[in-house]
Amino acid sequence: MKFLLSEQVISLFLLITALNTSVAIAAETPEMIETPPASFLTFGIVPQQSASRLASLWAPVFNYLEKPAGKPIHFRTAPDIPAFEKRLAAGEYDFAYMNPYHYTVFSQSPGYKAFAKARDERLKGIIVVRKDSPVKDLSELNGATLAVPSPAAFAASILTRAYLSSIGIKFTAKYVSSHDSVYRAVAKGLFTAGGGVIKTFENMPPEVRDQLRILWISTGYTPHAFAAHPRVPAEIVEKLATAMKTMDQDATGKALLEAINFKGIDAASDPDWDDVRHLNIQLLDNLVEDDS
Repeated sequence: MKFLLSEQVISLFLLITALNTSVAIAAETPEMIETPPASFLTFGIVPQQSASRLASLWAPVFNYLEKPAGKPIHFRTAPDIPAFEKRLAAGEYDFAYMNPYHYTVFSQSPGYKAFAKARDERLKGIIVVRKDSPVKDLSELNGATLAVPSPAAFAASILTRAYLSSIGIKFTAKYVSSHDSVYRAVAKGLFTAGGGVIKTFENMPPEVRDQLRILWISTGYTPHAFAAHPRVPAEIVEKLATAMKTMDQDATGKALLEAINFKGIDAASDPDWDDVRHLNIQLLDNLVEDDS
């Protein structure tokens, strides 16, 4: 069953959250992160899944793109989504693949600029339960604990929590770091339900995915952004963008796209994410303010 979520409902939910809850971005254990030399580029991928899983999916893509980019591209991620947010705020990645809300924040500071997005895709949040769960309707989640990746995970957390609140469902959100962790925890019966997105759900191993059932799907928004830090020369961004947009035109590139569940990659520009900006989400404003 599909339910639409209005901008007004999301904005009201976020205001109430800011006033009445003490959601805090988990502090990252301090670690030294080497500034990449000019001899290679770093590409940060939002940690929706485990680092090993992401590396297995994305490292081959970056190997494919190295020649047209003219430099080696090193895969990067973070231990969890809040840590990824801090690294984006610090501008630690030359390129990044970030959720649409992240893009609206970090395009302001440090100034990441989008150049591409997934082809023919709208980002939709989902709520999953175990396939054998007696829960058939969202109303049955009243009083339940909902596993979600992090406070600012756009579709998996913000949209799902906002919708449940808008229809009067009282629940407790438990932040479990990644989409993988959500699906695995629900499959094990640790939580009644969990929030995710269709793409990461479809990317899960069958032995996990086949234990789950999608209970709810949100309306769609502009998907994740591929964005470049302003320090990256324009000619490198253009070379990489061109290579990514034409991946589906040869057998190797097409196979790599299929592995990450992409139909293709299209050009994008900053205004493409105005649909998300219109929601007026302010959960990460402190990161921008701290950087200014």
